[in-house]
Amino acid sequence: MQKVHAAITAVNGYAPEYILTNHELETMVDTNDEWITSRTGIKERRIQKGEGLGTSDMAVHAVNGLLTKRGITAEEIDLIIFCTITPDMPFPATANVLADKIGAKNAWGFDLEAACSGFIFGLTTGAQFIETGKHKKVLVVGGDKMSSIINYEDRTTCIIFGDGCGAVLLEPNTEGLGVIDSILRSDGSGRDLLNQKAGGSLKPASHETVDAKEHYAYQEGQQVFKFAVTNMADVAAEIMERNNLTAEEVDWLVPHQANKRIIDATANRCGVTSDKVMINIDRYGNTTNGTVPLCLWEWEKRLKKGDDLILAAFGGGFTWGSVYLKWAY
Repeated sequence: MQKVHAAITAVNGYAPEYILTNHELETMVDTNDEWITSRTGIKERRIQKGEGLGTSDMAVHAVNGLLTKRGITAEEIDLIIFCTITPDMPFPATANVLADKIGAKNAWGFDLEAACSGFIFGLTTGAQFIETGKHKKVLVVGGDKMSSIINYEDRTTCIIFGDGCGAVLLEPNTEGLGVIDSILRSDGSGRDLLNQKAGGSLKPASHETVDAKEHYAYQEGQQVFKFAVTNMADVAAEIMERNNLTAEEVDWLVPHQANKRIIDATANRCGVTSDKVMINIDRYGNTTNGTVPLCLWEWEKRLKKGDDLILAAFGGGFTWGSVYLKWAY
């Protein structure tokens, strides 16, 4: 009996229309284009504007486009895994909200929260349902409206993050294509360095937490950078070694778009040349759960059946991981 892998059979993305440039940020905080670009690689990011719009609304655009590409209806979806740290509401799950908005009447779903590593974790989780034969069509969505938790008076965070969403469809494959291997890691001791302090059960919302601006994303940049550079690079190299992949055999490195210097360090650690690294951080910034699927969406036409892809990410928590994927179409 042939081994079943979970293969990506469709991908799509969505980025909001409004573009927040470095030059506009110069009018908001004490920063400048050269400083931002040299330290992060970011020139602009997309922001979701409009009343009453949440992360699920970006996902509707991404998923409806995906369904059209694949030529299927939402009713054929078995499971929705929505990877996000900016859910529409604390509950119900944004996966359930999305299912209702797109008409996925036969799907169950849940939200997965692992900060910037969420999509990698969600892809690996979704693959299990395909490999076991439990489901035939699993939708993995990665998206965040980071502008909803960013303090635009804090120059350490507001220059980094943007809004966006991407989605992939997983289906069974018996040709040896799809998710081949994954390595996932977490270390909760890093929770004080990158977090959203208030709004959870530990520190419920109050006048004091709002006044102290504790509902915004908080980051100790230098500390996080050190952890991210080491761990994201190491886990990508580890999965290559475990699968006997040389740098020449890797067709594409798909790194989380957190910082251009972290991306470069990961590529160098893996020995992968810059022409094989997917980078769109300059145009989208860090969309958290959206970065990896947005890269796959933008590079889709350049991908060939059988291509070897290494996906890698690092996020708050800390969380990090890597996936070895063979492209299926």
